[in-house]
Amino acid sequence: MSLDFGLSNVHVLITGAAGGIGLETVKTFRQLGAKVTAHYNTNIGELRHLEGVVTVQADVRDEDSVTNLLHEAAEKNNGPVSILVVNHGIWPTNNAPIADMDLKQWQNTLDVNLTGPFLLCRAYLRALRHAPDPVKDTANIIFIGSTAGKFGEAGHGDYAACKSALMYGLTLTLKNEIVACAPKGRVNTVSPGWVATPMAEETLKDRRFVERALATTPVKKVAVPADVARQVAVVASPVLSGHVSGVNLMVDGGMEGRLLFPPGEQ
Repeated sequence: MSLDFGLSNVHVLITGAAGGIGLETVKTFRQLGAKVTAHYNTNIGELRHLEGVVTVQADVRDEDSVTNLLHEAAEKNNGPVSILVVNHGIWPTNNAPIADMDLKQWQNTLDVNLTGPFLLCRAYLRALRHAPDPVKDTANIIFIGSTAGKFGEAGHGDYAACKSALMYGLTLTLKNEIVACAPKGRVNTVSPGWVATPMAEETLKDRRFVERALATTPVKKVAVPADVARQVAVVASPVLSGHVSGVNLMVDGGMEGRLLFPPGEQ
C-alpha cells in the first residue's frame, strides 16, 4: 500500500528556507508533490538550483515586506498559501547570560524569532479568510520550536524565550483562532533538539559540548535536517494528521533536560 500524504498541489510556504532544516523541508514537500514557495532574506543559497520551487525574498521584521511575501507567493505559485511553515530564526552564537545581554541583541532576536512569526501568521490568516475551500481544507501552521523552549538555555535566554512563545503561547492560541478562518485549520509545533545545520556547525565541533548536550538523550545522536523535515511533513498532512492540532511534537531523541555547565563554561 502506498502512503498518500494528501499534499499534491497543496501550496506550502516555508520561511528561512535557505538554511539546513528549511532547505530539507523544501525538498521533502517537493517530493510529496506540493507547490513550494521558499522564503529567504539575505542569502538564497542552494534554493536557486532547485527546480519547481518559487523563491521570494522578504525581511520578516518588516510589516510591508511580510504582506508582500504572501501576495507574491500567491501570485507566483498559482493561488494562496494553504500551509505555512514558520522555520526561520536566528541563534546568536555568543554566550550571553541575561545579566550581561545587550538590549540590542534581545530586541533583534525577538524581532526576527517572535515578531516575524506574528506578522507571518497575521498575513496568512487574513489571506486565508478569502481563500477558496480547497485551500482552507488543508490549512495549517507549523512552527519550528526547540528544546530551548522547553528546558531553557543558559546564555541564550533570548532564543529560548522566543521558542517558548511559539511552542506554547502562539500554538495554543492560534489553534483556536485559525478555525474562524478555515474550519479544518490546524496549528502545531515541531521542536527539535540539536540538529547538524550550518547554524550549529561551529558549536557542534566541540566534542565535549556535544557529550554534555546528549547526556540526557537516550538516542545518543545529533539529529540531521531530514529528521525534522519528515516530521513537519507528517504534521502538515491532512491525511496523516488531520485531527491533530495544538500539539508540540518533540523531535529530540527523548531528551529529558540539560546538564548545568560550571560557571564560566558554555
